[in-house]
Amino acid sequence: MADRAPGGVPILSQGVVALVPMRHHSERVPGKNYRPLGGRPLYEHILTTLGACPEIEQIVVDTDSPVIREGVSRDFPRVRLVERPDHLRGGEVSTNEVLLHDVEEVSGRFFLQTHSTNPLVTPATVSGAIRAFLQTYPQFDSLFTVTRLQKRLWDRSGKPVNHDPAVLLRTQDLPPLFEENSCLYIFERSVLLSRRSRLGERPRMFEIASFEAWDIDEEADFEIAEALMQSRSASRPGAVEKAAP
Repeated sequence: MADRAPGGVPILSQGVVALVPMRHHSERVPGKNYRPLGGRPLYEHILTTLGACPEIEQIVVDTDSPVIREGVSRDFPRVRLVERPDHLRGGEVSTNEVLLHDVEEVSGRFFLQTHSTNPLVTPATVSGAIRAFLQTYPQFDSLFTVTRLQKRLWDRSGKPVNHDPAVLLRTQDLPPLFEENSCLYIFERSVLLSRRSRLGERPRMFEIASFEAWDIDEEADFEIAEALMQSRSASRPGAVEKAAP
């Protein structure tokens, strides 16, 4: 029998609430979250992606930015805005603390958290991650996306991490390691509240393409993301991205 939520609703039919924290100020890239990328403010890309995922029942933007609030209210009227309080606006504040505030403001059982700085992740990947989590819950109590690494890695002391220098394997034959890419996190409310972390005791890794996991953190990342976006558009002639209503 399928797992059911309180009230008898099957887990797989449960809607997920998407949380997208967006600060007004950025230390390394001024105005990063609303800076244009591909002719649109950066935050529009992830909101359009989330709006195309049928598993997501509500999108919530947590922000202290008047620029973002105005733009989201105008162009994404179905997105809920949550005002970030003063004590959570500093660059040193953990994302977990912001999420704890958000789940107190927003009802729901399952939550997905992502960033505006991941503009290349696709609706298919987001939906696939949600389905993978719900299908294996409660065996896994949370999910995070990873990127496969098959490169020769060394630690600071000069010791090999994942290879034997005396045996020159092809990189594709190296045992893979996986990088937490901070693109998507999925968790249950109770896990966040009890552990004060978006990762539970039994997290599931969900591998995604490095192309989709590209994160904008520095100036050069904007140029690379722009090039990747143009390359993807060129490979899909006639494709046009539209904002969610």
